Amino acid sequence: MKLIVRHQTVYRYAACAGRVAMRLKLMPVDTPAQQVLDWQVSINDEPLAGFRPNSYGEMEAIWIRHDRLDHAVIVAEGLVETRESHGVVGHLNSKVDPRYFLRDTRLTRASDAIAAMARGLPAGDGPLATLHALSAAVSDAVQYRAGVTTSDTCAADAFALGAGVCQDHAQVFIAAARSLGMPARYVSGYLLAGDEEALHETHGWAEAWLPDLGWIGFDPSNRVCVTERYLRVASGLDADEAAPIRGSVTVAGDIWIDADVRIAQAEDGVEERQLQRQQQQSTPPPDSTG
Repeated sequence: MKLIVRHQTVYRYAACAGRVAMRLKLMPVDTPAQQVLDWQVSINDEPLAGFRPNSYGEMEAIWIRHDRLDHAVIVAEGLVETRESHGVVGHLNSKVDPRYFLRDTRLTRASDAIAAMARGLPAGDGPLATLHALSAAVSDAVQYRAGVTTSDTCAADAFALGAGVCQDHAQVFIAAARSLGMPARYVSGYLLAGDEEALHETHGWAEAWLPDLGWIGFDPSNRVCVTERYLRVASGLDADEAAPIRGSVTVAGDIWIDADVRIAQAEDGVEERQLQRQQQQSTPPPDSTG
């Protein structure tokens, strides 16, 4: 499947920013489950060429501006061919031992209740069956409900609440898997939810490691292992580390953020035309009045 993506994030500053620094993880890489055919990232219509591989084998860049700035429009767009691998991402080009992803963070530390849920899973036919059972258990324990958690909500709190969104599902899964001694991590990317072009936010899911298979993607929010409809971009110990954009700004006044993700399935022979159409639909930079 070929997926066309256009992800735009607009930052507006009520008072001009004196310094802006951003870390961007917006550049997907080839894996056994996907091949990047065309991709570019720009900020205020200027291509960003400073992406370098990090220790995970993924791409990231740092963008810094010291002059006065009233807005920043970040656009990541391109074409990626994905393959159905039944969730198996495999052995990726990483310099980090998978056991690193047994580390807890504030967002992924397992509470006694999460650990008890993990220990109470039915005995299956090995670790892969355990992970499938865990994904289903997380889906049952944490109902999908928007607006009840934030990006700062930890796995323990979401589990106690019994509700949350994709970030919460993934981080509860990660916390539980690590409590069983299985390396797990957070993944950010995109999901083609329907057959037609649709408006989405970025999506988040989890990967767990098994020595024989490598990394395997689980999406408890949708009760599936990842499919060819998923486009993987970045990973980390938790949602904060895997976030597409993180940064700091020196500014007096409010900051507004607006994000828009468009994703569609490309038809053979018309990819270039569709990319041009998406580029033409770019939102113009906002003026400084907000």
